[in-house]
Amino acid sequence: MDSNILGQIALAYSPLIDRNRSVSATRLSIFPLQPGAALDSGSLLEAISEVWPVGGPAVALNVLSESLLQDILARQPATHMMIEIPAFMASDPENTKLITDLHANGNTMLLKGRPVRELPREVLPCFKHSIIDLSDDRRIDPSSVAPHGVMRTISHVQSGVRTVADMEACFRRGAVAVLGWPIHDAIEGATRAADQPGLQVIVQLIDQVHKEEDIEKLENTLKRDPPLAFKLMRYINSPAFGLSVEISSFRHAIMILGYQRLKRWLALLLATASKDVNLRPVMYAAVRRGLLMEELVRSSGDDEMRNEIFICGVFSLLDRMFRQPFPELLKTIPVPERVYMALAENAGPYQPYCDLVRAIEGETLDEIRHGADQLITGFGEINRAILKALSAASQLE
Repeated sequence: MDSNILGQIALAYSPLIDRNRSVSATRLSIFPLQPGAALDSGSLLEAISEVWPVGGPAVALNVLSESLLQDILARQPATHMMIEIPAFMASDPENTKLITDLHANGNTMLLKGRPVRELPREVLPCFKHSIIDLSDDRRIDPSSVAPHGVMRTISHVQSGVRTVADMEACFRRGAVAVLGWPIHDAIEGATRAADQPGLQVIVQLIDQVHKEEDIEKLENTLKRDPPLAFKLMRYINSPAFGLSVEISSFRHAIMILGYQRLKRWLALLLATASKDVNLRPVMYAAVRRGLLMEELVRSSGDDEMRNEIFICGVFSLLDRMFRQPFPELLKTIPVPERVYMALAENAGPYQPYCDLVRAIEGETLDEIRHGADQLITGFGEINRAILKALSAASQLE
């Protein structure tokens, strides 16, 4: 993953969420940093294949450069790599052979955007789905009509989804999947948290670990919810965290890890414990945030900082899960001071990392550039962190 290509592009990611609210694929958006610069598509595909190997999870490539996308089409990448093709390129007869050849190779292609003219007859069957932005969907705006000769004859994926309500509405309108992080729901001003009893067990455990209470007390708390205990052991033994020994029990975990290191696994458990199916994408986002923020400080931070910033990322969406503002929520969940400052006050040394991760999730190049500038970090380092974090996340699911 040391390719020079990673210093010439900006990467962003978002989920493809199916009707079961599971992430069926990851969309990787690729922005050239210098418009018109010649980029090595082979090196790019090699770097991507390290994270998404053949036989592994699916990835959809959203390439924001016409020339780079044409080069990728010509290389006929591995068939588990889905390719997004803008409607204007699909409508251009000069691209017909590239598209039909890739279809014959077995790749899944997604038609991005609303066509302004009819696609060549042999091109339309090459696309499995069309990607229609929420703001551009004729199902929402009945006054909008399709151009003459253009019909939606394939199923559609809805992009630009930012809230759970939007996600649910898109599925009701017939979307086979939605593209985007539904994490922008408004937080209620009330001080009472959402009624999620399973989460309270983990909150109690975090408090007990923070106070370094006796192992027997922690074990008794965990016994109240055996499925949580199983999930915690699975996380701790995941390849994503690379422990050299297998943890066989909660008591063993405390003996090997210690109270401070155990906090990160409990944080991960809390962020993924909700049984609300609509919160699954929020939980996926929280895991990726924690892993990415940890990778961003791996070369410069000590163990304490890496553990804290992981917790900061994982906890950064708890207000959505509990539907409670952070200043109130964190009265019951003990966190380090620097984490509290970032989550409750939008301040402190971890805040720029939160801003960069949100920019990456938002898939807006200008905001990603600004976030990188705030951290004084090169894109090669940022992109390597993104790919490592996404690889680690796939090992937890």
